[in-house]
Amino acid sequence: MAHAHPRADQYARGRNANEVVSAPVPVTGAWQPGDPVAERKFVEVGQLALELGGQLPEVTVAYQTWGALNAQGDNAILIEHALTGDAHVHGEVAPGQKTRGWWHELVGAGKPFDTDQYFIVASNVLGGCQGTTGPSSVAPDGRAWGGRFSRITVADQVEVERRLATLLGVTKWRSVIGGSMGGMRALEWLVRHPEKVSSALLIATSAYSSADQVATQSTQITAITADPNWRGGNYHDAAPGCGPHIGMGVARRIAHATYRSNVEFNVRFGREHQLGEDPYADGRFAIESYLDHHADKLAHRFDAGTYVALTDAMTTFDVGRGRGGFRAALGAITQPVVVAGIDTDRLYPLELQRELVEAIPTAQELHVVESNYGHDAFLIEIDAIAPLITKTLSSATGALTPR
Repeated sequence: MAHAHPRADQYARGRNANEVVSAPVPVTGAWQPGDPVAERKFVEVGQLALELGGQLPEVTVAYQTWGALNAQGDNAILIEHALTGDAHVHGEVAPGQKTRGWWHELVGAGKPFDTDQYFIVASNVLGGCQGTTGPSSVAPDGRAWGGRFSRITVADQVEVERRLATLLGVTKWRSVIGGSMGGMRALEWLVRHPEKVSSALLIATSAYSSADQVATQSTQITAITADPNWRGGNYHDAAPGCGPHIGMGVARRIAHATYRSNVEFNVRFGREHQLGEDPYADGRFAIESYLDHHADKLAHRFDAGTYVALTDAMTTFDVGRGRGGFRAALGAITQPVVVAGIDTDRLYPLELQRELVEAIPTAQELHVVESNYGHDAFLIEIDAIAPLITKTLSSATGALTPR
């Protein structure tokens, strides 16, 4: 006779069976109108026809800026966030802002992103859930877009950013900089709008989603859409605790395992038991508790519909699609480009950054960040990322006009 795993219910809930739950998980962790705006600014960029069909009647963009734009509009830097990031690159936790700036230490007077010299811009990406139009946003009929939100691509996201730049008065980016999914958008800027970019920094990214990435990403999407509370994406009107947080938690566990390295996991956790628990009874290994913790955190600050939409946009990304292949597309780049990868990155391994360096005429070498943290090192190894930013900005074409 088959026996149920003693922790089957714990796996479903993503927490220790003995843990007291003080409140149900929110149906979405998205920022919603009426929440404190924190440091967000908002702008409407108009109707958007989408690359894969369909359209959005109006797109709102949430963004943040630091520093001031010069009269020529050419001292601006665009920082591109990754999958679960947002526009909050710099700043502290505050009402309406659940996380500290993800590159906080890099922005400010005299910092690599020098606010005395540059106008720094970061926006929440199209499809996001921190103020920019996405599945959790309110549609014209007063209900969340939910499952009616059309598929979007990296090209659609860059088009929204192009419109934002125009509205802000940016004539040309001094640099476009991003890691992971943010690097995809930076790369799309280089190819789609070369006249608008003076330099770029691509970190832990690639010219396309590889078969390995499609495999893990599509599995994460399936984990969410298989959750009974997904309801075809139309769950935003459900009661707290009745959203697809279980499926998103599984997706987050899968993703987080690819974000870090086996070196870190083995050194940090090994086969240690979670404190006070026995994995040979109904307890967990320490690594399981760690993944449970990250799944729970995400449910309180992110939206499952956004997770699906953005993961799908990454999966379909191929900078060479419709351009004669990625080598032809990258071979046309003339702006200075700095490419960096992480030696323990198993999600975007160094071979993918080597392809970029080999195909981009202006990318002179591959800069390797040595770290035990895997893919997430681009968010953690600040001392290694800072000189790459400085190098990129110093390589930008054209003299910088003082403010």
